[in-house]
Amino acid sequence: MSLDLDEQEKLDTLKEYWNSYGNLVVGVLAAVAVTFAGAQWWQHNKQQKSAEASALFTALQTAQKTNQTKIVTDTAKTLTDQYSGTAYAARGSLIAAASNAQVNDIKTAKTELQWVLDNSKESGIKALAALQLAGILLDENNPTAALALLDAPHDEAFADLFSDRKGDTLVMQNKYEEARSAYKIALEKLPADSAYRKVVEIKLNAIAGVTTK
Repeated sequence: MSLDLDEQEKLDTLKEYWNSYGNLVVGVLAAVAVTFAGAQWWQHNKQQKSAEASALFTALQTAQKTNQTKIVTDTAKTLTDQYSGTAYAARGSLIAAASNAQVNDIKTAKTELQWVLDNSKESGIKALAALQLAGILLDENNPTAALALLDAPHDEAFADLFSDRKGDTLVMQNKYEEARSAYKIALEKLPADSAYRKVVEIKLNAIAGVTTK
C-alpha cells in the first residue's frame, strides 16, 4: 500500500529522529526499567531484612526472659551490625544493655546504650537510652557526665523522668535547691495517677530544708 506525500514525510522525519536519538531513547527506557526493577528489589530486600530482624528480636526477648545474657548480647550485636536500619536494632540494644547491667557488665551496657544514642532516629528510644546511661553514670559516681546527658534535648514525653533523674544528679552534687526544683518539675509532669509520684515525693521530702554546701 503506497503512502501519500504527507505520510511519507512524517515517516522519513521519524526515521531521521530515530537515527539521531534512537540510542538515547533506548538508553533512557533501559534506565527507567533498571530504576523500577531496583526499586522493586530494594522494597523486597527491605521487607526481608525487617522480617529477619523481627525473628532475631523475638529470639533476643526469649533469651532475656531466661537470663541468657550472652545470647542476648550476641543477638543484639547481630542486629546492630547487619540490621542497623531496622527499628529492632536499637530496641535490641536497649534490652541487651539492661541485661548486661544486671550481670554487672557495665562496659558492654554503656557501649550498647551509646550505640542507641548515636544511631537511633526515634526520639523516644534515644530518651530511654539516655535515662538508662545516666543511671549507670550516677552509679559510677559521675554526676557531671550524667547531667550532660540529662540536659541535652530530649523527647518531651519523658520530661518527668528526666527531671526526676536530674534531681538525683543534683543531690549527688550537693545542689539541693536545684534538686528541689527538678523534683517539683517531675511532679508537675508526672500523670496524677502515676504510682511513681510517691517516690519523687519521698525524695523531695528527704532534702526538705537541706541547704547547699
